[in-house]
Amino acid sequence: MINGKMSNNRKRIKEIILILRKTYPKSHTALNFKNPLQILIATILSAQCTDAKVNQITPSLFKKYKTPADFANADQIELEKEIKSTGFFRNKARSIIGASKKIVSDHKGIVPNDMKDLVTLPGVARKTANIVLSSAFNKVEGIAVDTHVKRLSMRLGLSREKDANKIEKDLMAVVPKSDWLDFNYILVNHGREVCLARKPRCNLCVIKKFCPYFESSVQGT
Repeated sequence: MINGKMSNNRKRIKEIILILRKTYPKSHTALNFKNPLQILIATILSAQCTDAKVNQITPSLFKKYKTPADFANADQIELEKEIKSTGFFRNKARSIIGASKKIVSDHKGIVPNDMKDLVTLPGVARKTANIVLSSAFNKVEGIAVDTHVKRLSMRLGLSREKDANKIEKDLMAVVPKSDWLDFNYILVNHGREVCLARKPRCNLCVIKKFCPYFESSVQGT
């Protein structure tokens, strides 16, 4: 990204954030949780799955497994059955059990509250770590890049990368750090409501004047 383009994106992003904040004033994670462990588990489960589906199974899951030790000692086959509806349940069960064991052994049963330690947990990459840090600890060390953020970043011309870590790096270069905390949430809300994956509702978009994707679609008609 050349300096001129980066400067232009910084100006655009401030206006985009201002508009989206007004449009979605109560933006926060849609995952239900009561403590850091629960948001960690819920976020692992949310991979390739809707938050609504995750919220359907976590009440009974969190009633049965209350601590990292409970998850660490879980029977994997049984846990797989309990989370099967979220998809990729074998990998998720392994990640949940593995992460919980490491929390017990290396962190005295307490979910870490920094990026460096969180990303050492099985099944936890930067996206999950960012969500845990922002949602559970009100801390910001980056920007969570999920499917919605990835899609909108490309459509808005904020990044041309496909790798989530590279997209995050591009976003961190143009999004003011004071906005990192909830940048994911406002983009996710807009992605769910308007900027849909298959057929974006551009006619309803409040930021279309800043969107290269909209400009190209108009020119193509």
